[in-house]
Amino acid sequence: MARYTEALCRLCRREGEKLFLKGNRCMTEKCSVERRKYAPGQHGQNRGKLSDYGMQLREKQKVRRIYGVMERQFRNYFEKAAKSKGITGEVLLQLLERRLDNIVYRMGFAINRREARQLVKHNHFLVNAKRVNIPSFLVKAGDVIEVREKSKGLSTITESLTIAEQKGMPDWVEVDVQNMKGKVLRIPSREEIALPVQEQLIVELYSK
Repeated sequence: MARYTEALCRLCRREGEKLFLKGNRCMTEKCSVERRKYAPGQHGQNRGKLSDYGMQLREKQKVRRIYGVMERQFRNYFEKAAKSKGITGEVLLQLLERRLDNIVYRMGFAINRREARQLVKHNHFLVNAKRVNIPSFLVKAGDVIEVREKSKGLSTITESLTIAEQKGMPDWVEVDVQNMKGKVLRIPSREEIALPVQEQLIVELYSK
């Protein structure tokens, strides 16, 4: 599958806010959004006011970029959410939160979702004691995610856990830092998904 391979900071600048795609760098003065508060490109400083459609499109692009999914995959998530019980926008975010790469990130095993996706692909994690190397694997409440025994010495994971301990982890996951193991206690509610997005705009975009 195709993946975005250009500078991640350009994505944040295009959306006009921090998407925290580069982990701790986003919290420092090196953050591009702090240094250049305008969209990238030749006409980045002269962009006009967005139309209603433009606002809906930007919101969709923002969520796609946060979770690192491509357009067709994102639409599949939306269609699945639309067929499910509950509020479509909230269910959409819950599906994205259930991705294994996102869970690995939320539990503090990786500094950002891109790194989490790479670690998953390289077979560093077990789900319910079985090896899973598919980043889009949907985790359920009660599932246990743990670092494989051979991977527990990876500096990438240990350093990320140290930082995560300092920052704190979501209430809907439980992490045993010493044993590098975590459990999904429940599927997060919308209030527990701390993202600066207006998911209703995405629903309006796809409902046209």
